Amino acid sequence: MKSGPSKSQKDRQNIELSGMQSSNDLYEKTVSSTQVYNGYFLKIQKDEVLLPNGKTSSREYIKHPGASMVIPVLNNGNVVVLKQYRHACRQVFWEFPAGKIDSGEEPLATAHRELEEETGFRAGKMRYLTSIHPVIGYADEVIHLYIAENLTFVGAQPDEGEHMHVIEKSKEELMQMLRRGEVTDVKTQIGLFWLDKSW
Repeated sequence: MKSGPSKSQKDRQNIELSGMQSSNDLYEKTVSSTQVYNGYFLKIQKDEVLLPNGKTSSREYIKHPGASMVIPVLNNGNVVVLKQYRHACRQVFWEFPAGKIDSGEEPLATAHRELEEETGFRAGKMRYLTSIHPVIGYADEVIHLYIAENLTFVGAQPDEGEHMHVIEKSKEELMQMLRRGEVTDVKTQIGLFWLDKSW
């Protein structure tokens, strides 16, 4: 006869009880904040914070203006993707069109602008999917994901310094590429999972 709950049952109970607690006891209070780098695109902060246990620590992180990413779906059901070189990783990536949010710009406007600039397509319909925080350990970046439909080609106008190939692929091809490890850009991976489940 069992005398009480097993260790695994106790662990589950502890997890459940922990999940019922307020998140207020997890917050850190900023004591001071210093900008240690101010670049054209990114800024780096170093904060001193007061931890929930009363001790202090430092946090270094990147300030990012945010971005929008677009999954362009053609009338035949295929998808428009980009091949683009990313210097930080020294390699070419498969990506969906995306770009940073300009000052005072709404994420939806960014999505429309980046789609047209990078692919040459204008969307008759733009549907919001979700927002993601891709690098929570060291940046405040948030990326807003959209699906673009009813596309009309008007001609691409990439920013100076941007060089990319615009390619049409089927959803099935892209999912196979993802499974083979050929699509490693995280925002594009998440976009593909959304596309696979909702289209």
